Amino acid sequence: MSELQIQTGEKVNNRKLVGTYQQSKNYGFVIPDNRRMSADIFIPIEKSGGASDGLKVIAEITAEAKEEERKSPEGKIVEILGDRDEPGIDILSVIRSYELPDVFTGRELRQAERVAKDVSEADRAGRMDLRQVRMVTIDGDDAKDLDDAVSLSVCGGICELGVHIADVSNYVQEYSALDREAFRRGTSVYLPDRVIPMLPEPLSNGICSLNAGKDRLSLSCLMRIDEKGEVTDYRIVESVIRVDARLTYHVVKRILEDDDKALQERYEDFVPMLRKMGELSALLRRNREKRGSIDFDFPESRLSLDEAGRVLDIKPYERNTATKLIEEFMLLANETVAQHFYWLDIPFLYRSHESPEQEKIRKLAFLMRNMGFGMKAGREEIHPKEIQKLLWQAEGSEFEALVSRLALRSMKKAGYTSASLGHFGLASRYYCHFTSPIRRYPDLQIHRIIKQYLRGKLDEEKQTHYHEILDRVAEQSSATERRAIEVERECEKMKKAEYMEAHVGECFTGIISGVNSFGIYVELENTVEGLLSVSDLRDDFYRYEEEEYRLVGEHTGRCFSLGQKLSVEVKKADKVMKYVDFVLAKEQNGI
Repeated sequence: MSELQIQTGEKVNNRKLVGTYQQSKNYGFVIPDNRRMSADIFIPIEKSGGASDGLKVIAEITAEAKEEERKSPEGKIVEILGDRDEPGIDILSVIRSYELPDVFTGRELRQAERVAKDVSEADRAGRMDLRQVRMVTIDGDDAKDLDDAVSLSVCGGICELGVHIADVSNYVQEYSALDREAFRRGTSVYLPDRVIPMLPEPLSNGICSLNAGKDRLSLSCLMRIDEKGEVTDYRIVESVIRVDARLTYHVVKRILEDDDKALQERYEDFVPMLRKMGELSALLRRNREKRGSIDFDFPESRLSLDEAGRVLDIKPYERNTATKLIEEFMLLANETVAQHFYWLDIPFLYRSHESPEQEKIRKLAFLMRNMGFGMKAGREEIHPKEIQKLLWQAEGSEFEALVSRLALRSMKKAGYTSASLGHFGLASRYYCHFTSPIRRYPDLQIHRIIKQYLRGKLDEEKQTHYHEILDRVAEQSSATERRAIEVERECEKMKKAEYMEAHVGECFTGIISGVNSFGIYVELENTVEGLLSVSDLRDDFYRYEEEEYRLVGEHTGRCFSLGQKLSVEVKKADKVMKYVDFVLAKEQNGI
């Protein structure tokens, strides 16, 4: 996040920032989008690049501020993004502020178009032909990069589950222009009005997407699963597949949960397999729960936009039987692949999640007790089962989402490593990311290793090569993942603030999701979070009790603590600054 490094009076490491241009007669200023910038950027008229008042621009600082003269930093306009009210410019401004690559070069596009040819007889040679195996993709309604398909058959009580993943490595060769750009991006980024893909569209939405009725190259993890839900045998193979149907989470949910007769008739050839899949995924889920795997079930946001890019509605994203079905199958494939290559003792890339710090767990346990939930937090390292039990206690209550979020905040962040460090959240000793090579570089990287091994070409020289590069790949992949999460979060905050600008003066119900010395954070039922400032609690002087995470009125004893339900009124919302302010609704104001 380059512009966060810029501070007036400090050495400038990265001199570009995004802001709004304000024009005067003989000069202009850029007002930075980043609230941490303490000064506007002075722009001489000859360095304005033709920018006019109100445009979103990128400015480069050419002279640092001189505190003794109380001058602003001086700069020049290096790119004009567009009018601040033009659709999509708000999102583009966030993209630029994080220096997120969003345009492919002509060389990369030409290379993608050159390799994105239909599967030929030569491509199929040496691969297991699974085109006669019935399989489906199950994704969101809007998904275009379909990188996983699933198949299931049952014989003598044994389930034969196939997880088939697009063989992106067949088209993206190591050190090619496509590979270098994929490494630089690290991941696809999913924003409210667009997707910034890791790979160009001819690959991500074309030959690497497992589109129904098309021959596609894949890596398949074929697992035999007994009646207890245990993997008794498996094979990892290069394959050629042909997906029979492109299903959506919504359709599968209506078939399995809602018993929709019309959809069951429309997809009658797939219903028996889908029902078996539902049964198997439920069994796999129970097994994960038994070992202590944690399921942080809190609502993510789903933003609906109009053609102008403005938010029409915000709702919690629904998890259902269909989303859980795919989740379980992908988790199982990831674990199976990770365990297999761990015991081969060859270079590999793992998805690791280390145990949380004990001090954070003790704080979490204290908070939970204050909210009425029991949780053990002794001196020894906590087991995932304790977090799981906590979430079970909160399940179905009005505190469920809050407890999930607080528990998640107490965890360490997951990341990529060249050593298998285990995955605390999944209570899994071996875990990797194998299932999304279209949108995650680590998956693409291990696909190359897997194929070298399957072809008997992973000799000492190749292993040395991978040993030398995997730490760097892990570091870059973790860093780009964090950047993507930050960009997604910032865009979501901005769009939520924009939505609430139209609801100033209206009342909503929410719960207290955070408390500190300057106020209370309240999360509404639509997932919007805003601040109720302590200065707006005018019925008393409120003291922050840090140990209890609560505000207490000095005279009235009135208390505001985590999980408490409140009715609030929207006081102010600011899209540019990405915040929402609340005051207590009149019936709760106490004045």
